[in-house]
Amino acid sequence: MYRFLLTPRWWGINVFAVLAIPFCIFMGSWQLGRFEDRVDTHRQQEDRSAQAKAAAARPLDSLLPVDKVTSGRQASARGHYDTEHQLLVPDRTLKDKHGERQGFYVLTLLRTDHGKALPVVRGWLPGDADAKADTAKVPAPPKGEVTVTGALQASENQGTDGVQAGGGLPHGQLGMISAASLVNIVPYDVYDAWITLTDPQAPLQPVPPAAAEGSGLDLKAFQNLGYTGEWFVFAGFVVFMWFRLFRRDAEAAKDAALGLLPEADERADAQVGAPDAPAGAPDVPAGASGVAAEAADGLTGQARGGAAGVGRG
Repeated sequence: MYRFLLTPRWWGINVFAVLAIPFCIFMGSWQLGRFEDRVDTHRQQEDRSAQAKAAAARPLDSLLPVDKVTSGRQASARGHYDTEHQLLVPDRTLKDKHGERQGFYVLTLLRTDHGKALPVVRGWLPGDADAKADTAKVPAPPKGEVTVTGALQASENQGTDGVQAGGGLPHGQLGMISAASLVNIVPYDVYDAWITLTDPQAPLQPVPPAAAEGSGLDLKAFQNLGYTGEWFVFAGFVVFMWFRLFRRDAEAAKDAALGLLPEADERADAQVGAPDAPAGAPDVPAGASGVAAEAADGLTGQARGGAAGVGRG
């Protein structure tokens, strides 16, 4: 009854199912592993951030380059603020106990003793970076040699929240905190990192450090979780369709074995054995055709009898 499984059509169906189901399960497990890795990394980052706040600051050069381990660590650097190149970073949101508020960062470059400059976010102010009333509240940076301490951060990129990579900002504003965006603004080398001060000058408010890229529970992490569900659903759909096709063909094979052909097949078989009617001939009912056949037989008999009588005569 299951001989239909050996047909070329079912060979193709079986090969597809055997390959598709393990592939879907593998991809779903891989996406789930990616999500679990992001969760573990997020927890580790939170633990490192808590330890970094309590740990003593380390020299900047000992923490470079910035990675998932050193991001958020307390770094210290010594030098002079470049007051001629103080920049405002507009449209930055600060999340605190008051909710989300819109404002701007105040960024000043620190010329270190090693020659390079370190971008220092001295704090955040509410308001608009284009409004003179709001920018007038920015305090002047300390003069002379200073030692700054803050959370180390990696350079921003186009995917960072709040970044304005398209340019077109007024003079004195910066859309993305990175060495690449500062190379054409200042005439000296800049570290590929920046720090946010933990204890800024009033009325500046401290900017909390951001999680290292690829370590937080962001949209990409939940996309991995969604893809996990999709791949497992695909695997279940393949199994469902295979059993549905199998059940349909098995029932058809059982009916054929019992001689229970569909009505359409019976009509088709009857039409195959019947002679073709002449073109343009009218349809004749079944009963009329029987009467005509009997009449034709009678006429044939009479003709034969007459012929026999003529022969005998």
